[in-house]
Amino acid sequence: QVQLVESGGGLVQAEGSLRLSCAASGRTFSSYAMGWFRQAPGKEREFVAFISWSGGNKYYANSVKGRFTISRDNAKSTVYLQMDRLKPEDTAVYYCASPERSFYWPSEDEYGYWGQGTQVTVSS
Repeated sequence: QVQLVESGGGLVQAEGSLRLSCAASGRTFSSYAMGWFRQAPGKEREFVAFISWSGGNKYYANSVKGRFTISRDNAKSTVYLQMDRLKPEDTAVYYCASPERSFYWPSEDEYGYWGQGTQVTVSS
């Protein structure tokens, strides 16, 4: 079955950096788009970043544009989220996700597979 496992979260001071990883297994990674989402306490889950199956297309939420970078290594079946200039409002549980359909550009509610999440806490 499809599994997504995030790692790399932790506690960091404002203006610091973290890199999240999400290792995928159970299907041909290079055929599927990937996304990162986050959920802060008391808030709804929100989209953070998207990358297409080849890595050639990316887009970001306005709140992270210019600070976060999504990338993927298809040989390692892993997607990354490099987070720079972190702010306290970036504190959340971060999830990677993937759609069920291959070679498909999903809308934000079309991600069928999710990881367990990794906590990111940014102190001021």
